[in-house]
Amino acid sequence: MSGDAEKNQRGLVQVYTGNGKGKTTAALGLALRAAGHGKKTCVIQFMKGEIYYGELGAAKMLAPYLEIVQMGRPDFVNKNNPDPKDVHLARQALDLAKEVLAGKKYDILVLDEINVALDFGLIETADVMALIDSKPAKTELVLTGRYAKKEIIERADLVTEMTEVKHPYNAGVEARVGIER
Repeated sequence: MSGDAEKNQRGLVQVYTGNGKGKTTAALGLALRAAGHGKKTCVIQFMKGEIYYGELGAAKMLAPYLEIVQMGRPDFVNKNNPDPKDVHLARQALDLAKEVLAGKKYDILVLDEINVALDFGLIETADVMALIDSKPAKTELVLTGRYAKKEIIERADLVTEMTEVKHPYNAGVEARVGIER
């Protein structure tokens, strides 16, 4: 393989961050595109659990090309005083991410809301950096969520910041099934 061909086969580190809507949606769009090419994606959702999101049903339809694992409780996490269960679940999610990367079964690993888990102190930046360093050469790694750490942004190959310009939530529109949920 030529140098350019090898470069195009290399898996990159992508970060979708910012205060705007669409970070998880962008990662799921990537997974959908990958499935169309026969590639497999594992999505590990930090701080999300026991709430039905439309992507869970879609993943069942796209199996074995898309798997989503929720690693959280249905409750909001208290940033200033996180429940020990939330810390435990976030650390379990990080351990699962290590297993997924080591297993080399998936072409893409999405760590959904990992940036928020870091910001809330549920996991350590050094552990996420070590995870990035352990990524197999051909695996694409995507980290989503607000508040991406400077170290992660610097290490990433692609960083997209979603910026909220206008959102219906601010006008009192709750999350709609099939659109925001």
